[in-house]
Amino acid sequence: MEWLSNFPELSSINDNSWSAVSGQVKQMTVAPGTVLFRDGDGCQAYVLVISGSVRVQKIDPNGREILLYRVEHGQSCMLTTACLLGNQLYPAEGVAETEVELVVLPIKSFESALANSAGFRQFVMANIGTRITDLMMLLEEVAFGRMDERLARFLLKHELRSGCTLEYTHKQVAVELGTAREVVSRLLKDFERKKLVSLNRNQIQVLDKQQLEFMVGVDK
Repeated sequence: MEWLSNFPELSSINDNSWSAVSGQVKQMTVAPGTVLFRDGDGCQAYVLVISGSVRVQKIDPNGREILLYRVEHGQSCMLTTACLLGNQLYPAEGVAETEVELVVLPIKSFESALANSAGFRQFVMANIGTRITDLMMLLEEVAFGRMDERLARFLLKHELRSGCTLEYTHKQVAVELGTAREVVSRLLKDFERKKLVSLNRNQIQVLDKQQLEFMVGVDK
């Protein structure tokens, strides 16, 4: 099965239970913007991402969004797994940021593999552990991190990926940081006055990387 090459841990499992279940998966492709699950939905299947990016986010009653994590190549969704294990409804929503190729494992197949395949069980629990660590770091940043430092860290992180110019709106940055757009706009304007960045429509250009690194305590 070609899809297994995207998941080395799963492809290395060698037991009859997993072999039987892995042949029951369905592959599908969804378009950008597709809502894969909503807050309050029931979980229908265990999902693995072959390619693309799924954004998992929480929206408060006022419409403010906070990014919890992304599910990308070779990963599974922790909330989906948790809902399957606890027979709970989704507490957040998942949206395809790009075209996403998925592998979908029916609930009964997931339960069978979890009960009878030690290798699959280890894969599932390892993914949960990784995501819990990510969420704890997010919680720590939101609760204790200074917003100007968090913004500087965000700019440095994404500058490494895309070069000096970031293609982000203020609202998109606010969602990433779990704060209000007005807060991000105010801080970016302050950064611009200090000549740390240059702001254009839907673009943020990093001008003084060294000073941003100094703000977040990056040693040379």
